[in-house]
Amino acid sequence: MGGSAHFLFVKPILGSEDWLEATLGSLGYELVDLEVSRSRLVRVFIDKPGGISVDDCAMVSHHLTRVFEVEGFEYERLEVSSPGLDRPLKRLGDFERFAGRDATVRLKLPREGRRRLEGRIVGIEGGSVLIEVEGKRWSVAMTDIDRARLVPDV
Repeated sequence: MGGSAHFLFVKPILGSEDWLEATLGSLGYELVDLEVSRSRLVRVFIDKPGGISVDDCAMVSHHLTRVFEVEGFEYERLEVSSPGLDRPLKRLGDFERFAGRDATVRLKLPREGRRRLEGRIVGIEGGSVLIEVEGKRWSVAMTDIDRARLVPDV
């Protein structure tokens, strides 16, 4: 009863993600997502144009190990990986970048009887995401999105 989430967002633990985004950006990587478990497992998901290799993950892991030591951030284990084929969409820029691709969007509250929208990303307009679902164009504010992911191309 009353289970708890396995992963927590790292913001309450590390503060702002801005410094991590800046650190990764200076290395040529984009911070896609960040998770910290109760057991202090830190997962960092990175991307770059052309995709991520095992060597990229190893290099970023070594770099972050040193940065976390300097910052005094205690953790048990660090994992660095690509976001995968079903990459999370966290920012308006993600929806703009992946316009034309299919995505699944889960809304915080139901709208017109739906909480899950799966369709083609049209783009962004006025701070909202445009997604076409079954021939109907939806405009969804980022604040109304619980989570969103790309649908892998098959």
